[in-house]
Amino acid sequence: MSIYLDHSATTKPSAGVIEEVRRTMELCYGNPSSLHAMGLDAARILSEARSTIARSIGALPDEIIFTSGGTEADNQAIFGIWEASKRQGRTVITSAVEHPAVLRACERLEAQGARVIYLPVNRQGLIEPEAFQNALNSDTILVSLMHSNNETGARMPIEAIGRILSEQNSAAVFHTDAVQSYGKIDLDMRRLPVDIASLSAHKIHGPKGVGALYVRGGTKLSPLLAGGGQERGFRSGTENVPGIAGFAQAVREQSDHPEERRRHLADVKSYLRERLLEEISDVSIHTPEESIPSVLNAGFPGCRGEVLLRMLEQEGIYVSTGSACSSKKANSHVLAAMDLEPASAQGALRFSFAEENSREQMDRVVEVLKTAVDSQRKLRESFGKGRRR
Repeated sequence: MSIYLDHSATTKPSAGVIEEVRRTMELCYGNPSSLHAMGLDAARILSEARSTIARSIGALPDEIIFTSGGTEADNQAIFGIWEASKRQGRTVITSAVEHPAVLRACERLEAQGARVIYLPVNRQGLIEPEAFQNALNSDTILVSLMHSNNETGARMPIEAIGRILSEQNSAAVFHTDAVQSYGKIDLDMRRLPVDIASLSAHKIHGPKGVGALYVRGGTKLSPLLAGGGQERGFRSGTENVPGIAGFAQAVREQSDHPEERRRHLADVKSYLRERLLEEISDVSIHTPEESIPSVLNAGFPGCRGEVLLRMLEQEGIYVSTGSACSSKKANSHVLAAMDLEPASAQGALRFSFAEENSREQMDRVVEVLKTAVDSQRKLRESFGKGRRR
């Protein structure tokens, strides 16, 4: 039986989500902008889904904009704020470890005349609030910092950044990519000091191709798409009603006993961490204590992460070497920014968990991984001896 440990890349849609998508496609296929009964039924589904997702993060329904996923949500936030605010300033602050959807968007802003500051991170993968405070100035119009990192699970000091913005009376809009945090830890927009947040359905057992953008009331945001003015003019295009219905179903399911789910994730993660350190020599843990419960990143010096990945795959174990959205590059920009030892970064694997994973599965993972690591290290040692002769 296979063991899937790549849930940060995507999750398996639940049976309830699959049924909700199928039912909506079959029975509620009207256009939600149409005025007849079929259209009104579709519009009702959208309205109910919007309320469901809003409740899950302590927001108002009118503060939720549906998108095609996390990447579009990030782009809508970054370009939308830039277009709405570039007359007031040209500085954007982000970090060196953001998701490619943010980093590539910021690079495009630079080509349009923006001054983008990429804050460095420490060896825990976190920005220092003091460094942010030094970078912030009256010209800053946008701050985009992920809530938790998709490769290491590290939680950024969002609350501290919010306090600095408030103390400095900054007019900058604060955006966070919360795709990895959503469903894994509590997100309450009534307390979280952000103006915009990106969400995605397929990270919480929902369908792919569906996401949402939380936009706090009063935040100025320019649309990216010209068209029929759907989503209150922020995102034109006929809404993906079946996908959105599936998204809402996933949220309802995740809202059932959330603390129990999170404790289970934390237990599986902690157990794997302990077993790795006990059974395999010279292991580096790249995930800090302050992290979401669903991600563990570990390095195995003397090995290549992609080779370990293939050896695990042959035994039905599926992990990753980092982000699934970085053009399949072997080297991680996140681990590079953390200034880790090259051998540890090159031998890194990301394990990401869901409710289906268990301690028994982790025992099997460690058993197979120990054999794979020993094999690679012996091969490298033998190769090294051969070259020295």
